[in-house]
Amino acid sequence: MTSDDQLSLFDSSTVEPPAVSKPDLIPTDAKISIPAGTYHTMTELAQHCNQCHRCGLGESRTHAVVGRGNLQAPIMIVGEAPGQNEDETGLPFVGRAGELLERILASVKLDSQQDIYICNIIKCRPPNNRTPTTEETTACKPYILEQIRLVDPKIILLTGATALKSLTGDKRSITKLRGTWTEWEGRQCMPIFHPAYLLRNPSREQGSPKWLMWQDIQAVRAKLDEIRQGRERGELGETKRAGEAEEE
Repeated sequence: MTSDDQLSLFDSSTVEPPAVSKPDLIPTDAKISIPAGTYHTMTELAQHCNQCHRCGLGESRTHAVVGRGNLQAPIMIVGEAPGQNEDETGLPFVGRAGELLERILASVKLDSQQDIYICNIIKCRPPNNRTPTTEETTACKPYILEQIRLVDPKIILLTGATALKSLTGDKRSITKLRGTWTEWEGRQCMPIFHPAYLLRNPSREQGSPKWLMWQDIQAVRAKLDEIRQGRERGELGETKRAGEAEEE
């Protein structure tokens, strides 16, 4: 393959992105976009994330932290960035914040292995766990968009202001938006407090962050049940119509 052929792979004028099966052919330069539909599997995406240098964070990472959970989960939880534990293990939300998140999910009988897929806006740990820069979140955004496409969740929970702003562009305060449903790209999204914020605010009194999170996670459970019941009614309707057609 010539260099001209390689450049043509990323020509923005192409109507349909080419099927790329080799992650090493996908641009690591943040100035070159990664087209939707580039990755066939999460394994391909993870391989490329561990090779990626679209921003400077690739120089200091131990592991790229891509995601964990069910690749066909109805709910995706999107965090901000990996911390030290995540950088060491390559898995998101495995520290104290992750343990609290697991307890929150279990409180409304959400199974983190079946109902949930967990990932972050950026895949590499920022030094000293600082907030990711706009340059870093922009460079990494194609990966989260591809993860959403591959998992195809019905519900997306955005934990914290960075996740909210980076994915939807909404710059409003998380304290104002948490617990509210909004539709984004045909999916039901809810901003929620980051578990790390709850660890810093342990009060359970009415109106406290933990109390508010309890209200929010119950609403998420109810929304999932509503979606599943709607799907079941749709399937029953299709079965009934098929049966009536056969009788005719």
